[in-house]
Amino acid sequence: MNLTASRVKFGQSVKRQEDGRFLRGKGRYVDDMILPGQLYAAFVRSPMAHARITGIDADHAASMPGVERVLTARDLVAAGLPPLPCGWAITSRDGTPMKVGVRHALALDKVRYVGEPVALVVARTQAQAKDAAEAVIVDYDDLPAMVDVLDAMAEGAGLIHDEIDANCAFDWEIGDAAATEAAFAGAAHRIALTLRNNRLVPNAIEPRAINAGWDGSSEELTVYMTHQNPIGMRMFYAAAFGLAAEHKLRMVSPDVGGGFGSKAHNYPEEVAVTFAAKLVDGPVKWTADRSEAFLTDAHGRDHLTDVELALDGQGRFLALRVDTRANVGAYLSSSGSLVPTYMYATMLSGQYAIPAIHARVRAIYSSTCPVDAYRGAGRPEAAYVIERIVDVAARELGINPAEIRRRNFIREFPYQTPVVYQYDSGDYEKSLDAALELAHYAGFAGRRAESERHGKLRGIGLAAYVEACGIGPSAKLAKLGSGAGMWESAEVRVHPIGTVEVLTGAHSHGQGHATTFAQVVSDRFGIPIENVSVIQGDTARVQAGTGTYGSRASVGMSATLRACDRIIDKGKRIAAHLMGVDYDAVEFDDGLFSSKDSNVTIAFAEMAYAAHAAASFPTDEIEPGLVATSFFDPPEFTYPAGVYVCEVEIDPDTGTVEVASFCAADDFGNVANPMIVEGQVHGGVTQGIGQALWENALYDADTGQLMSASFMDYGMPRAQGVPDYKLVFSGVPSPSNPLGMKGCGEAGAIGAPPAIINAVCNALDVRHVDMPATPEKIWRLCRQGKAG
Repeated sequence: MNLTASRVKFGQSVKRQEDGRFLRGKGRYVDDMILPGQLYAAFVRSPMAHARITGIDADHAASMPGVERVLTARDLVAAGLPPLPCGWAITSRDGTPMKVGVRHALALDKVRYVGEPVALVVARTQAQAKDAAEAVIVDYDDLPAMVDVLDAMAEGAGLIHDEIDANCAFDWEIGDAAATEAAFAGAAHRIALTLRNNRLVPNAIEPRAINAGWDGSSEELTVYMTHQNPIGMRMFYAAAFGLAAEHKLRMVSPDVGGGFGSKAHNYPEEVAVTFAAKLVDGPVKWTADRSEAFLTDAHGRDHLTDVELALDGQGRFLALRVDTRANVGAYLSSSGSLVPTYMYATMLSGQYAIPAIHARVRAIYSSTCPVDAYRGAGRPEAAYVIERIVDVAARELGINPAEIRRRNFIREFPYQTPVVYQYDSGDYEKSLDAALELAHYAGFAGRRAESERHGKLRGIGLAAYVEACGIGPSAKLAKLGSGAGMWESAEVRVHPIGTVEVLTGAHSHGQGHATTFAQVVSDRFGIPIENVSVIQGDTARVQAGTGTYGSRASVGMSATLRACDRIIDKGKRIAAHLMGVDYDAVEFDDGLFSSKDSNVTIAFAEMAYAAHAAASFPTDEIEPGLVATSFFDPPEFTYPAGVYVCEVEIDPDTGTVEVASFCAADDFGNVANPMIVEGQVHGGVTQGIGQALWENALYDADTGQLMSASFMDYGMPRAQGVPDYKLVFSGVPSPSNPLGMKGCGEAGAIGAPPAIINAVCNALDVRHVDMPATPEKIWRLCRQGKAG
């Protein structure tokens, strides 16, 4: 127990408590773990994008040194392993349910993307497993690859799943089509644009890994996995796959090196390895190499969208019409149906009062890696659509980009959008003013002139984003097709000397929960933050929870706060007995119990000891011990919002785009730890810059091979490619949780891409440039400009 440290306040910038051990190399990751009798797995993967499997010869591989087992899909199916489920049910416009292509843990009769697992080898060493995997012979009958969404939709295109016509998983809509059409019919101006939102590879610093061990004597299964929601995975593995009874299945996610949504899914490799562990009655480990990660980690984005905006004669928005073709890849992944529907189209109102909105979304199968949630998950796609069309409207109507946004902002809250969501709070004009001031927007003309003096092109771009996060209200999510509740749990345990353990169902994989959750406890109990430990990621210790994704830490922190309040309530009853006063007369503040009816004060640690000593109060009225549990199910999502201002400088001779400055004004409600939140914004903006300027998962149209399958070919953002960010918080507390918090983890990735592309278009004086705005693309545009 630390008696010299001081209490930490909620809202205070505190260095991350967990960083010390990481800096000393004391992090513990799945690949670090070597269990007794450890075996290793390697996958045989398809080199073809689309082909029928006509034969698999594994006889030689099975006889190689150290090989314990070679498994194919037929082995798994015969043993009763069911296909992987999609977690969200979507209904098409005609009332029919979505068409889900069957996805086995190993490809059964057909492969549908390069890298799809076809067979699994288990051996005594990793090298033996990989050698044997290379010895497995698979015969294929090649089929045409369809990597682009338009090719997959074309008349006469081959079928990715033979039973699914036109490669269409669903044809879905939201909003009022009739009202939208009527608004367009009477509009003074109609602005149209076609946009591509480029496909991305997640590239977390730690690749996916699993180490699954089966104990045949006790019939207990222990799985160590790099995952954002280990408790949820236990439910899936028990209920959906029947791998073990839930009370005999321990799922552990230790330290996880980044996720960005890509480690929140159900992957075939992890299911296959876990099943193999049962068959060989021992621990089996697999860690993806970087090439496997590029090919098989669920990709993000990949939308093709036609958008139209209707405006009146004063530049006010009347209606928005959107038609999106979402490339979902070869299969519907865990949230593959959710991302392009309820996480995307429901956010198309942006920060604006748009009376009528209608969106149509068609989810199209292709011979590419499945697409799922990636930082922002649908919200970046929506922000890109609305912020690009608004900027084009400003350009064509001759209205300043800041003014057209200000003119159409939502001003009264709560605000019911035409597309499901009701925004709970905000002050969008406040964020706009803060961003413009931070960026010295009024002085841009002088900076542009200075750039021109040096032969450079300078542009400025704005983006106003809003997102729904803090997943989420279980009842509302059920109406949107969710198969499970999205509450969060916390258990707060106070030890006899006053130290505290917080057991949370949330999971930190870079967010800093060990600090921010501890801040809630330190502030509420008035104790040093060093006396609080946060425990996560182990179903043997944490009773329940739904993980971390969708910027939902506010849900877990609210559960923690409520559990703390229950501890304090019990502490007041114990203190009342110790002080000889009524319960109602006891107050608690800054770590002390006191009463106006007594000159005695009792410190939190003294109360904790008394609670366990149980000698100073009647145990028939108050139970000994000091433990409290809370489940928090928020009544509504939270809606963080902000305005970003970006300036770029372009060298027309090379096409190089330099992000000269980037200013962000974000409304995250009450901020738990400003320093950590700033880091989250930095990371999100950097990923947004990466998407806008460099990143692109590019497939060869003929062969279906991923052409950008390594860091040699995939343009990752680097430190020298981003500026020093300027940030300001303009928070309006959320009424949807007791801490007044809104999410912050995805904001940068949502608002940055449109701000950057708007700046690039402004610099080049062009209507639109598709992402990524690579040097070659910009150089060609500059050449065309000179020629024209």
